[in-house]
Amino acid sequence: MAMRFLDADQIRSATPWDELIDAIADVLASDAVKSPERQVLSIEQPDREPASLLLMPAWATREAIGIKAVTYFPTNAAVALPTVHAAYLLFDGKTGELSAVLDGDELTARRTAAVSALAAKTLARGDSSRLLVIGTGRLAPNMAHAHATVLPLQEIEIWGRDPNAAAAVAQQLAAEGLPTTAATALDKAIRQADIISCATGATRPIVRGELMAPGTHLDLVGSFRPDMREADDSAIARAALFADTIPGAVKSGDLAQPLANGTIAETAIKADLRSLVTGVHPGRQSPEELTIFKSAGFAAADLATARLATHHHQQ
Repeated sequence: MAMRFLDADQIRSATPWDELIDAIADVLASDAVKSPERQVLSIEQPDREPASLLLMPAWATREAIGIKAVTYFPTNAAVALPTVHAAYLLFDGKTGELSAVLDGDELTARRTAAVSALAAKTLARGDSSRLLVIGTGRLAPNMAHAHATVLPLQEIEIWGRDPNAAAAVAQQLAAEGLPTTAATALDKAIRQADIISCATGATRPIVRGELMAPGTHLDLVGSFRPDMREADDSAIARAALFADTIPGAVKSGDLAQPLANGTIAETAIKADLRSLVTGVHPGRQSPEELTIFKSAGFAAADLATARLATHHHQQ
């Protein structure tokens, strides 16, 4: 068996948003894919914030086995390097042979945005027209494109701590045909948004619940460690809470901290993404409801993305 390498461009062209969102929904609705809990290992860095190594395996028996290895170096931001790097290994499920190596950064960016868009199909109001993306990293443009695939967006705003970075992302998206501008006043942008998608490395809350208008849907993606946080306790307390997978999401600071301080109990998390996709939970209950989706990442979505990408390239 010839082993193939798929780079970022090949993954992008082989995972159109509508097909990718459907592929992840199919995996969630199926019992065929198994995935143990991911491991997050801390890697000490002398005199600086520790790095993390994440290992995320999943398999469909006799079909495919995949594992993603991810490094997170928060100090890279200070030297203008990406904080996250990843690789994906795909093995043949019948023989165990290595069949493909995929660019893990692009695979992660695609699948993460697709997961958020899949959640937004049942959690955002169907008439949502204004999206605010908080963060200017690799995920930001993907979040805009994925949500635009499932909702009638008429206005997209990008906000980041660095106004120049926000302007660059907005310019890129406008050139790609999406109605995008950079937001200068964050609080005002939060008040006006129908959907807010946060993809940052923040360790202190950026979104204050008191600013969210009734009917807003908040997508929290960045926080994966207990010390990371994108929304405050007020946002968490006010909203109907959903997660991609509950065991993974409760380890992220956005849920771990309010669970620890008594703001919420774990029963406040209404459902996981599988329950939303299969209709076990109907999602949004009213036009005024505030909804929050906590995305921590799950290995079955990686496997679905890798299989879709390699399938396209086999044809």
